[in-house]
Amino acid sequence: MKKSACLLLSLLWACAAAPAAGGPRLKVFVSADLEGIWGVVHAEQTSAEYPGYAAACQWMAEDVNAVVQGLFEAGATEVVVNDSHGSMRNIRADALDPRASLVSGTPKPLSMMEGIDGSFAACVFVGYHARAGSAAAVLDHTISGGTVRAVRVNGREMPELGLNALVAGHFRVPVVMVSGDGETCRQAQAVLGDRVVSAAVKEGIGRSAARLLPAGEARRLLREKAKEALLHRGNIPAFAVSPPYAFELEFLRSSQAELPLLLPQVKRIDARAVGFSAADLLEGFKLMRAVIALASQG
Repeated sequence: MKKSACLLLSLLWACAAAPAAGGPRLKVFVSADLEGIWGVVHAEQTSAEYPGYAAACQWMAEDVNAVVQGLFEAGATEVVVNDSHGSMRNIRADALDPRASLVSGTPKPLSMMEGIDGSFAACVFVGYHARAGSAAAVLDHTISGGTVRAVRVNGREMPELGLNALVAGHFRVPVVMVSGDGETCRQAQAVLGDRVVSAAVKEGIGRSAARLLPAGEARRLLREKAKEALLHRGNIPAFAVSPPYAFELEFLRSSQAELPLLLPQVKRIDARAVGFSAADLLEGFKLMRAVIALASQG
């Protein structure tokens, strides 16, 4: 075959494979935490103060990239990744799949969900962890391990994945996949429904110990499950609870319930708990974050 004919065929294939200009877009939002990333088993791996942190950040990028690859293989045209752990500057921008854009740094108005809106077709949680008080779950906590004992919305205790899924649900965006340890995946299906695709890259032995999948197997699992989740997104409903939204926050110490009372909407429930109600989910979510920030000073 002549060189010109080969070039023409290559151009035709590229045009067929690419989305048509002005055609339908398939945007996916990815929120990535660190405790549920493959290889992470100890708190020292999640903080820049310790030498194990650099490797954990590398693993975080590799987990996220495996998911991004699967999403694009399933037809995604745009992927936005929100770095959602601690300082929210864990993923090196040059380590992320170049097809994805990165939301980095803190504070952000919607924290772990900053950047999501109604233009997204699906949401994925990567490297998430179980709620505070979960047995055999790696680094279990809810938002602030040194402050929060439990968060309840309309009487139901929520892990971070549930609280963040409510934000996605506000925009009618379904959470289609969750990755983390085995207990996190079980909680995801208990809270969000059994249609949510889960990818357990490790199984907790204790709070600081886990049995890990082989690295290559873990990344293949993440890629395949992301692809599966996006292809079946139509079968997964957005997560929602009925308004008004009654938030109850239980802290570890009674002193942590004191400073939140400076906010006029917040009332004390008992020695270690406060609560408030919101008609708008996003307003309630932001107030919850403010209450926790104040409580962390107590």
